[in-house]
Amino acid sequence: MKRYSNTALVYAILAMVGGVFYREFTKFNGFTARTTLSMVHTHYFLLGMVFFLLLLVLEKNFSFTGAATGRVLAVYHVGLNLTAVMLAVRGVTQVLGNTLSSGVNAAISGIAGIGHILLGVSLVLLLLQVKRSVPAAQG
Repeated sequence: MKRYSNTALVYAILAMVGGVFYREFTKFNGFTARTTLSMVHTHYFLLGMVFFLLLLVLEKNFSFTGAATGRVLAVYHVGLNLTAVMLAVRGVTQVLGNTLSSGVNAAISGIAGIGHILLGVSLVLLLLQVKRSVPAAQG
C-alpha cells in the first residue's frame, strides 16, 4: 500500500510540474488559444494521483494485489507516461506554431494512441483483479 501512496505523490508532483509548465510556457510565448499542453496536468492528476489513491483504498479493503499486478501496473505507467509525453510534444508544437508534416503529425497521434491503448488494457486488467477479490473479501 505504501507503493501506491508513493506513486500517487509522484504523479501529483508531475501534475503540478505539467500545470506550471503549461501556464508559464504559454504566457512566455504569448499563446492564448487552446492547446493539448493543458491536458498533461489533468491526465497526471486523474490517471496518476487519483487512480493510485483509489488503488490504495481498494487494496486496503479487498487485498486485490496478486502476482500479475506489478506487470499490469508497469504497463499502466508506460501508457500514462507515453500519453503525457505525446500530449506535451503536441502542445509545445502548437504553442510554438510549428507546422508538422503529415507523417510527424500521424506519428505523434499514433504514439499517443498506443499510450491510451496500454492505459485502457491495463485498467481493465486491474479492474478484473479487483472484481475477483471482492467476493473473497465479503465471504
